Amino acid sequence: MTNSDIRPARKQIIEGLNVKSHLKNKVFLQTLDAFNLTKEVLHEMSNDVNELLKDGENRRVRFEYRDRGKYEAELKFADDILLFSMHTDVFQFDRDHPVWKNEYVKKEPFSTYCGVISAYNFLTDSFKYNRKDDLGYLVARLFINKDKSYFTEGKRQMTRELSEFGKRIIDKTAIINVVETAVLYSLAFDLLAPPYETVAVATVEQMNAKIDSSKMQTGKRLGFAFCADDVKADHE
Repeated sequence: MTNSDIRPARKQIIEGLNVKSHLKNKVFLQTLDAFNLTKEVLHEMSNDVNELLKDGENRRVRFEYRDRGKYEAELKFADDILLFSMHTDVFQFDRDHPVWKNEYVKKEPFSTYCGVISAYNFLTDSFKYNRKDDLGYLVARLFINKDKSYFTEGKRQMTRELSEFGKRIIDKTAIINVVETAVLYSLAFDLLAPPYETVAVATVEQMNAKIDSSKMQTGKRLGFAFCADDVKADHE
């Protein structure tokens, strides 16, 4: 079959598949490079902070880095764990997202296809006691496109301004800022006692589980709203 024999719609399908496949693979590789750099930052930060802690400092407050596989990494400190994960898929933004107002996005085709690296804050004891129903909270999300341009969403992140998308390139300094901000927020994000009404009733199964291994569901904002914006009322 020659090119002249291919129906026009089939040509568009083939061209679309080729373009999208190349694009998404490029975005994936750029995001993977950034995630590997994130692992490097976490490892170095763990060593640096531990060197600065005083001799004899309680081991519970020391930083511990763990590589959990190709797409996951963990940083444990005090009573908190930050889990960093890279999604293996590439995402597009919905048509109501403010990113579409960006001049770079208007001029650059496919610039809004992004890979995603997320950071969730969990309690250390949630993993220690295997409390599978405990809650973790998304404190940072990093979007990276084919050009290695990026922006962030999350708690007190400094690079959320979408007008700068297309001007900023992801690098080690940028990732350090994202990680440090996530750590500082997690340290300040205290565990609140849930409202009385939330825990006023418990099942026999819950109590037996709690007696067995402290498995009563826990979360820093269990029973409270956790919004996209900073929780200002708690600390400010």
